[in-house]
Amino acid sequence: MITLSHDLESIHHDLGHRLALAATARPDPLHPRGHYTAIDTFLAVASRHNAAMVDAIAPLVRGLPEGHDLAHDYLLASRAYEHTLNQVKAKLYGSTFVVNRPWPSVWSDVRECFASVCDLERRLADALRSETAGPDEPAPEDEDLSARLHHAELRAPTRPHPHIPHQGLPGRMARMVARRVDRFWDSAEGRMVPEPVRHHDREHQGPLTQYLLADPHLDS
Repeated sequence: MITLSHDLESIHHDLGHRLALAATARPDPLHPRGHYTAIDTFLAVASRHNAAMVDAIAPLVRGLPEGHDLAHDYLLASRAYEHTLNQVKAKLYGSTFVVNRPWPSVWSDVRECFASVCDLERRLADALRSETAGPDEPAPEDEDLSARLHHAELRAPTRPHPHIPHQGLPGRMARMVARRVDRFWDSAEGRMVPEPVRHHDREHQGPLTQYLLADPHLDS
């Protein structure tokens, strides 16, 4: 059975790898924009997963008898993480607000928020599991939760949007509009955004498939 916790472990590993590539990407005289690909791909994948967790998983935890505080803490950490991703986007595209801020400082904030969000996402999954199964048996809804997250990622924005509503109906509507706008600009800019891949799907992908999807995970 593919569990939500198992999928999150795979997603976190993938995001951590992409973050490392992005943080070490550097332009060179022959390819002055060569670092854009690694950074922009990380931004897209991270933004999409973050929005999907807010949309699909956090509300379920908030509805648990003792889940309100955990969901609240996650939403605060998620918003802070999204702000750091927005700083990366602004720095990459030359915003005057961050032009004088050094890259190491930007990436330091991203790593700190990423670690906090990953920890809280694991706690969200544990909270949902504890409500649906005993300590030594699999939760019957785990597969549904994993699919729920996957489908949410398919329709999530691919850019950070820290200033739009995040909760309830206003949040869902805002993310829907943001996704449509992002999709337009992704197409206009020829931006390649890897498809979200669930853990069990990865096991059947060979090197050529990974290359065509711009989604390498040969070490997994």
